[in-house]
Amino acid sequence: MKKALITGITGQDGSYLSELLLSKGYEVHGIVRRVALEDPQARMWRIRHILDKIHIHSASMESYASIFNIVSDIQPDECYHLAAQSYVSYSFEDEFSTINTNLNGTHYVLSAVKRQAPRCRFYFAASSEMFGNATETPQNENTPFHPRSPYGISKLAGFELTKNYREAYGLFAISGILFNHESPRRGAEFVTRKISTAAAKISLGMEKEIRLGNLEAKRDWGHARDYVRAMWLMLQQDKPEDYVIASGESHSVKDFLKTAFNYVGLDYRKHFIVNEELYRPAEVNILQGDASKAYEKLKWKPTVTFEELVKEMVDSDLKLYSK
Repeated sequence: MKKALITGITGQDGSYLSELLLSKGYEVHGIVRRVALEDPQARMWRIRHILDKIHIHSASMESYASIFNIVSDIQPDECYHLAAQSYVSYSFEDEFSTINTNLNGTHYVLSAVKRQAPRCRFYFAASSEMFGNATETPQNENTPFHPRSPYGISKLAGFELTKNYREAYGLFAISGILFNHESPRRGAEFVTRKISTAAAKISLGMEKEIRLGNLEAKRDWGHARDYVRAMWLMLQQDKPEDYVIASGESHSVKDFLKTAFNYVGLDYRKHFIVNEELYRPAEVNILQGDASKAYEKLKWKPTVTFEELVKEMVDSDLKLYSK
């Protein structure tokens, strides 16, 4: 039985990945912060239904010793490093903790794997935010990076560090450059979940308005369930390589808003209010991925359309708030 270690197991991607690995017969281990163990109702709701099937370990991504000991004890066959401060807007407010936590955490896990489980295959959750103000659209594995946020910068540093461990030490260490992927398990602070929540609450008469920033920003959105499947496929290859994972389509925030509100029979224009405080200091206008390499080598393609994704998120929030 293969063993998998997941950092960030309580997050959106960690929960879907855990389900996938369990379905494939893996022994799944996850790292959580101690505060999650103290308040599992609030912090582990995404994996509550599988807690009896997985192994949870308490550690801090800021403590090399704790990461080292867990890797040493588990001896994982695969390690998926998903843990990060991943909210882009917050990274502008606290750039120091974002960069320190994201980069040091990646370095600690890589070093622990290299020293204690060198045969372990390592996956790093890179991000399309590394492209930032890209010189070409769509973006692929050869597109130059130009990050426009502390979060994007921290992910680019982690990407290069992972590449260095692969080239310098011969680790099977790769990065998945994933474009935006959402689901009903997305955190409430992210714009897509703000929209699906507002559509549900306004249609139920619980709220009257939604405040957003730049509606013209365009992103390549897919479903997290599809994207964790790509993560797993990357670690099953004979050769360690980095991959762009994306739907290949680009939609604006306004498209997402309009689709969600239309689904519940509302005109978003009657409820939308501009909040200029939600604009980024350095805006990224468009991100659109070219996942041709993943299509060809991994035989991966997304299965959920943009419209299906939006409707699933709204349906989930309707069910949640109808209670």
